Parts: sequence; C-alpha cells; structure tokens
Amino acid sequence: MFKGTYTAIVTPFKDERVDEASLERLIKSQIKGGVDGIVPAGTTGESPTLSFEEHIQLIARCVEIAGGKIQVMAGTGGNSTNEAVYLTKAAEEAGADASLQVAPYYNKPTQEGLFQHFRAIANVTKLPIILYSIPGRCGVEIAVETVVRLASECKNIVGIKEAGGAPDRVSQLRAELGRNFSIFSGDDSLTLAFMAVGGDGVVSVASNLIPKEVSAMVREFAEGNARGALKTHAKFFPLFRNLFIETNPVPIKAALAMRGMMLEEYRLPLVKMHPKTREILQRTLETCGILKEQ
Repeated sequence: MFKGTYTAIVTPFKDERVDEASLERLIKSQIKGGVDGIVPAGTTGESPTLSFEEHIQLIARCVEIAGGKIQVMAGTGGNSTNEAVYLTKAAEEAGADASLQVAPYYNKPTQEGLFQHFRAIANVTKLPIILYSIPGRCGVEIAVETVVRLASECKNIVGIKEAGGAPDRVSQLRAELGRNFSIFSGDDSLTLAFMAVGGDGVVSVASNLIPKEVSAMVREFAEGNARGALKTHAKFFPLFRNLFIETNPVPIKAALAMRGMMLEEYRLPLVKMHPKTREILQRTLETCGILKEQ
C-alpha cells in the first residue's frame, strides 16, 4: 500500500533543456528530507511541454538518482489513451515503482470513457496505478462509482490522488474501497483534513521546498500526534495557500529559485510571476522562516 508524502517534483530547466544537475540536487534533498517518494512528470513537472523523449528520460533519470531510497511514482497519464499506454510502458521499463494516471483533459470523456481509458492502461502494465482526479484542470471528475469499478476489475489500480477539494469524496471512497486502497490529498492545505476522514497522505507541491516539514507533518498525524501535525500545518498554511497564488508550478519554481536551488525557467505558455504576486510569495517565505527577511 502507498502512503505518506510524495513530492510532485518540478522539472528544472536551463537554456530550454532539462537541468540534470539541479534535478539531482532536488531529489537528494527529498531523500534527505524523509519523503516516501517523488512524482516526476506530473502537473508540477510541466509534463504538457515535455517531449516524449524528455518525459521518458526524465523518469529514467529520477529512478537512477533515487537509487531505491525513495519510490518513483511516474506521471504517465494523458488525454490520449495510446499516449498514456506508451509512456506507462516506458516508465515500467525505466524502473518506476508506480504510475500516476491523470484523468483525460480537454476531451471530457463520459464515465464509461474514463473506465475504458484507465482499464486499457492497467491491462498493459504490471505497475501499480494511482488514479488522479483533478476536475478543475481536466473538466471531468472520476466518479466514486467509476473508481470502485476500476479497482474491482483492475487489481493494479490501487489508489487515487484527490484534487477536487472535497473531504466528502475521501469518506465515500474509503467506505466503498476499504483500508487497502490508497487515498492521497492533491492539495497541501487539505492534507490533514483528508487524513482525518481516511486519507493516507499527500502528493505535495510544498515538499519541493520543505520536504522534512511536510513529511514530518504527515507522519505525525498518521501516528496519532494531531497536535504536532496541526502546529506544522498552521505554520506553513500561508505557504500552502500562496504556492497557488498563480498557476502551479510557477510559484514553487520561483520559490526554489529564491532559495538558490535552480534557475527560474519555464516553458511557454507558462511565464514568470507578476511582480506583485512575487512580492507576496517572497514575504510568505520570509514569514514562514524559509528565507531571511530582506
């Protein structure tokens, strides 16, 4: 069973190419920070602007750097089933531990279409699959009934990342699927709320920056130390909120650049933060003790 803290890692760029030196530093900081795994080539990793070759090479490099010390849950979903199948097979060959499969975006399939899509992917791989429901980006939600149907028919569909903002969904999923099905929060600010009603952890954006703190918060709550976990949540809630003050992953990459961990480089159509929101983010980092006050 998958549980704990998985970092949705950014993809560092330098001169329009993947910056492998910064990637290695980032992953080593995740290992040192005690996270359970990383998720490369997801939304936070700017997967829509990676070529197939870059996508596969990125996953393979992450597996190599992780070296079995933490798990690699490769983002290999897509709105084309054939594309998702291709990327998932490649991730399995590269040595990934699991696959994160986002709901198809833009083409808005029916629930039957979602079922057929995910089943087709599950049928061509032995990798454990974590579904990813994020209706705000995809325009469709993976219905609870569809998740139940998939988990029943496809034994390697073993969990879901919930990014719809509704703790009720977690309660419904847990009631229908039992304790052995992994449920992750897709929002740092809702991690403890989701865990309180049956969630198993988080696929985190903030842990790119503060892996030790996020993983400790999740671990404390899971072990029954709600007071300690809530203290950490309260301290970093402004960060959890303001890392989404502009479109993810723009703020987290800006924050990592402020810390000197990588260059602040994106691929179009993503661009650097507006000066006003950048100022808000910098003040948040200072308030949370991540940057020294200027």
